[in-house]
Amino acid sequence: MVSSHVCRPEGWAKKGDNMPTNKVNQRRVTVTPLEEFLRKPPEGFAVEVLASGYRVHSDPARSLVLIDDLDICGRKVLFHGSLGRRMKLRNLWEYTSARSRLLSKRIYLLVSAHGANTGARGSYVASIDGGDPLIRWQLETGLDWTISSVAGESYRVDVDLTELLQGSEVAAGDPRKGACVWRDACFTLKYYTDALFDFPHWFGFSRRAFKLRTMQARST
Repeated sequence: MVSSHVCRPEGWAKKGDNMPTNKVNQRRVTVTPLEEFLRKPPEGFAVEVLASGYRVHSDPARSLVLIDDLDICGRKVLFHGSLGRRMKLRNLWEYTSARSRLLSKRIYLLVSAHGANTGARGSYVASIDGGDPLIRWQLETGLDWTISSVAGESYRVDVDLTELLQGSEVAAGDPRKGACVWRDACFTLKYYTDALFDFPHWFGFSRRAFKLRTMQARST
C-alpha cells in the first residue's frame, strides 16, 4: 500500500561470451516516483483515468512491464498487459518469448525505498534496459546457468536488482535524508513442466537466484 498522495492525471498522457565493459549509460537504470509516473508517464506509456482509479497502458514492442495491480488510497492502479512480478511459464514457447523480451526490452518494476533512519519513503517505478550490453549479458548468463542446473524439471528463478539500483547512484527523495535502501527490487520466473514426479520442484530444490550488478554478475 502506498501512503503518499497521487495527483490525478489530466486524461491521457503519452509519451558474446565475454562480459561487456561498464560504459556509462544514463538510461541503463531509471527510477521514477509512482506519483510522477502516473502524472507524467514516460514515452511509450499512457495513463487512463477511471472512476475507480487508473489504467496504465504500455507499448509491448518497447517495454516489458512486471508490475502487479495495486491500490493507492482506495483507488486501483491497473497495469494493462503486465505479466506481473511472478511470470508463470508453462511451456518452451512461453519461456522463449519471455526470455526474448527480457533481453531486448526496457523492463519496468515497482520497488520501494526506505531510509535507514526515516523509514519508508514511498513507491517508485524502476526500469532497466534489458538490451543494454551489460544488463543483457548478466540476464543471459543467469538464465543459462539456471537451466543447466535444474536438469529439465520445473523451477523458479528470482532475479534481484537491488545491487544494480544501489550501485547506479540512483537517488530517491531528498538526499539530505541519507542513503536509501531498495526493497522489492526483484522479479521471478516460474517454469512448469508436465513431469509426473517432479520431486526436486516439490521439495524446493529447484529454486535458483541471481543478482544484477553494475560491474559483475554472480549466481547463488
